[in-house]
Amino acid sequence: MPNLPAPALPIIPDHLQTLRRWANASTVPAALAVRAQLLLLAADGIANTQIAEQLGLSRPTVITWRHRYLREGLAGLADRHRAGRPQTVRRDRRAEILAATLRPPPHELGVTHWSTRLLAAELGCSHSTIARVWADHHVKPWQTETFKFSTDPELAAKVRDVVGLYLNPPEHAIVLCVDEKSQIQALERTQPVRAVKPGRPERHTHNYIRHGTATLFAALEIATGQVTDQLTTRHRHSEFLAFLKQVAGAYPRRQLHVVCDNYATHKHVKVRAWLAAHPRVQLHFTPTYASWMNLVEVFFSIIERQALRRGDFASVQDLMAAIRRFIAAWNQRCQPFVWTKDADTILTKLKRQTTSETVH
Repeated sequence: MPNLPAPALPIIPDHLQTLRRWANASTVPAALAVRAQLLLLAADGIANTQIAEQLGLSRPTVITWRHRYLREGLAGLADRHRAGRPQTVRRDRRAEILAATLRPPPHELGVTHWSTRLLAAELGCSHSTIARVWADHHVKPWQTETFKFSTDPELAAKVRDVVGLYLNPPEHAIVLCVDEKSQIQALERTQPVRAVKPGRPERHTHNYIRHGTATLFAALEIATGQVTDQLTTRHRHSEFLAFLKQVAGAYPRRQLHVVCDNYATHKHVKVRAWLAAHPRVQLHFTPTYASWMNLVEVFFSIIERQALRRGDFASVQDLMAAIRRFIAAWNQRCQPFVWTKDADTILTKLKRQTTSETVH
């Protein structure tokens, strides 16, 4: 007897939109995306056997999720909590493992952090026991994160100054974020890049030829997202001063408030002398070790990810041409950069006990 198609699964219209979004999203769990695809096929009246073959599932699995949706709706597609096996490591043993993990390894081992096997050998247990205890308590000795506290004595004043420009810019004035992205390498892969294909990402060789470096000076207008740029092969105070003059020329007869970091070239005596002679251009410095407050760093991150990291450049001139193309296209599609945190919120997070006596 031939397989008859299953009746179309009745799905609420609002649920259809959600299922389509889940089926195509890369941010939802893979199992949930497959279940969404399953229900969409079922809604089209596709037979259970065909759905199973198309999605690589068994027919009983397809039937299970159809019934689960009919009983519980979208909530029924989520994985259910399972109690799992009872703990097999005694509480006192767990405490011993955790205490040993949080202590640095003995100096004679010559390592900076514990591995499951090293700690297991030290405590006389199995490495799987160590792994279970670490997983249960979310301990990851192999993982590190970076941090840097600002030691700027004018921290609060600078935060309020810069954030005030972002949230309440002066009337009839332009707020610009300026910085340089230095040492951008013109790297040429030793073999041609293999383009992306279905089921295969773009591929390139791990080795390359260095053709020199370039420096990108950029001024981001936060109200529009427009970028004024200048490319050089060096980043001394003379190049920074030439860029300031270019920016001033791009915004004639306008008061300019320029946010920049504490790099020495930004405070060079010749730069200060030019600023004194051109009072309509005013520099505002981010706190020491807080260049993340400069919104042009967001633009640098974007150009790095979208144009530079996977680029293949046969010369510095090719690199500069690629940067100019990106910025020209960026200025056609750019949007305002919006700062959301107020100064009090930032300063509350930055409050801490003194960890350094460094004076800046």
